[in-house]
Amino acid sequence: MAIVGRPNVGKSTMFNRLVGRRHALVDDQPGVTRDIREAPAQLGDLAFTLLDTAGWETAGGEALEARMRRFTERAIEASDVVLFLIDARAGVLPLDESFANWLRKRAAKVILVANKCEGRAGQNGLAEAHGLGLGEPIPVSAEHGEGLSDLHEALARHIAPIPDDKDEDSEKTDVEATKRPMLLTIVGRPNVGKSTLLNRLVGEERVLTGPEAGITRDSIRVEWQWRGRPIRLVDTAGMRRRSRIDKRLEAASVADTLDAIRLADVVVVVLDAGDMLEKQDLAVAGRVIEEGRALVIAVNKTDLLADDQAKSTKAWKKLRDRLESSFAQVKDVPIVGFSALTGRGVERLMPKVFETYDIWNKRLTTPILNRWLREMETLHPPPLAKGRRIRLRFMTQTKIRPPTYMISVSQPEELGDDYLRFLVNRLRDDFSMPGVPIRVTMRKPDNPFASRAKPQR
Repeated sequence: MAIVGRPNVGKSTMFNRLVGRRHALVDDQPGVTRDIREAPAQLGDLAFTLLDTAGWETAGGEALEARMRRFTERAIEASDVVLFLIDARAGVLPLDESFANWLRKRAAKVILVANKCEGRAGQNGLAEAHGLGLGEPIPVSAEHGEGLSDLHEALARHIAPIPDDKDEDSEKTDVEATKRPMLLTIVGRPNVGKSTLLNRLVGEERVLTGPEAGITRDSIRVEWQWRGRPIRLVDTAGMRRRSRIDKRLEAASVADTLDAIRLADVVVVVLDAGDMLEKQDLAVAGRVIEEGRALVIAVNKTDLLADDQAKSTKAWKKLRDRLESSFAQVKDVPIVGFSALTGRGVERLMPKVFETYDIWNKRLTTPILNRWLREMETLHPPPLAKGRRIRLRFMTQTKIRPPTYMISVSQPEELGDDYLRFLVNRLRDDFSMPGVPIRVTMRKPDNPFASRAKPQR
């Protein structure tokens, strides 16, 4: 089901209302939504996939608005049901009439919805909506959740209700068949080719691209499969330096991107081969590591370096040196170069993503870890503290995603960061875990005789 209408009629607000959570960015200025956003939604006993679309405009040619319109038209053609929203408080405008004329050929699947009908302000617009020739308008308020029962009644003519009960065997089969998809988030500075990369991976024009910087404004999720493995691709808004963010909408876009990083499994940081690893690129990659996500560096537009071998060699060496010096705690971050526009080299990205993802999920057994710990203690004994040797008593893995370990230490406060860094680096090398954050915590063992201490008189 697609939600359509001219800009600023409340499509994203309705989308969030039906999805049940804030997925789409909402702002007073028109034209916030540019891509097709997709999410599962439910209204009572009716379940459906919901599409939020860009505001429909009459622009033609190759302007951004024209490309947005073509995306909206394609979403309408692919949908079973279309919710056509108008702003009842503003009344029916010429752009609403123009869109209604285009939709009238598809009237069988169109439901006319008059939004912003709370109070009396929308009564005139509701009356005008009858003249659009798309049937009885349904008065609602997406902001306040009013009129949803009438909307449910209209949708029930197009959507079958969810069955009350299911066979237990079929439920088990469904659970086995639906494995959690890997969350792969694509981030980077504006105009480095993030959306072009996503389109290249899925093999279709799924998100808007173009020479304009900052086309993507909110995180767009696309369900995809690679060699039978389910993936949820997330395209994000370009992240500029905090000092350059001066608009409320851009700040909301960046906050949405940071949320996408926090929820991701693997994050692909896209760089521009012509201007690799600026300070902002390092800041973005550092945020990924700080959140404990698996990191892959993707260098786009490598065709810019193809004609100058000396320049290419120098650029790649500079990139590796800066990564090594900036992220000593995460050595050997995987780097993949390609051209998303031509597709050359893109096939190398996903194998590297899944290799890093499997390392990020790696679990080591406690016996293996403790044998390794004894070897480390012999190879490089811990320092003395107050004249006594610090004892490394026990080690275990407490979690994966990222790999996290706990070491029981006799004097944890005296062990020092240098020795802990030695253990992390050897752990990474000995168990082949390049490119993912490794966390090690220390704990002082409990005193077994503490409960037997004699009470003082």
